[in-house]
Amino acid sequence: MENKKRNSVATVLLTIVCILWMYPIVLILINSLKKEVAITTSGVFSLPTSETWNGVANFVASVTQMDFLKSFWYSLVISVMSVVLIMLCCSMAAWYIVRVNGKLSKIFYYLCVFSMVVPFQMVMFTLAKTADTLKLNNPYNICIIYLGFGAGLAVFMFTGFVKGIPLEIEEAALIDGCSPLQVFFKVLIPILKPTIISTAILELMWVWNDYLLPTLVLDIKKYKTIPMAVQYFRGSFGHVQMGPMMASIMIDIIPIIIVYLVCQKYIIEGVVAGAVKG
Repeated sequence: MENKKRNSVATVLLTIVCILWMYPIVLILINSLKKEVAITTSGVFSLPTSETWNGVANFVASVTQMDFLKSFWYSLVISVMSVVLIMLCCSMAAWYIVRVNGKLSKIFYYLCVFSMVVPFQMVMFTLAKTADTLKLNNPYNICIIYLGFGAGLAVFMFTGFVKGIPLEIEEAALIDGCSPLQVFFKVLIPILKPTIISTAILELMWVWNDYLLPTLVLDIKKYKTIPMAVQYFRGSFGHVQMGPMMASIMIDIIPIIIVYLVCQKYIIEGVVAGAVKG
């Protein structure tokens, strides 16, 4: 009976937390379907009625006014290139750290872990100047900067998982004639699949939704990601086009929600494996 009561209480508490967590997204969706006048006069918490309903007009205005296709392309390029680079470099680095297990590799590992606690605000002004000097201020080179900031979490996750992989598997592959690179890509990568997917999703959510770093680094006259383009609806004298802005925010978060729901089971498996093993 006590276990049932505890499970019931836990279920109720988790349900409440889930509702509170989803409420902002539902609120954005509701307001994206309302006329702008209704949002400013009736309030953001009111449900749409037949008089305030605006249908998909806000979404059409969002796509046409903020040059959606170009912004979506830049967000997609930055996100995909950054995540692929982080996964490749950090999985190799974690493999090296675990198998070499020397002083330098340990120092490198602790530096990566330490980087997770360094606030971005401490380095953002120096970073913006350095990125401009090195010509990293475009969507195709900014992935190098994301590699630096995303390496901490990725190396931590991969290192924990690689520690749980028996060395005998790699030795058997080497005896069969595989080179070290073949061992990594043909043996390690398939085993690392849960951690790769989970870490990639976490990094993807961060890069896709990031606003501050692209704003500081990119040439905003030429390149705008979706989070940057949302600011297009903020006009002069503090006026904000609330309807199209809410619709653009929904467009921004829908792809990540879909990817997260599809890969949810891999995220849980990878996080648990990377945090516990070793």
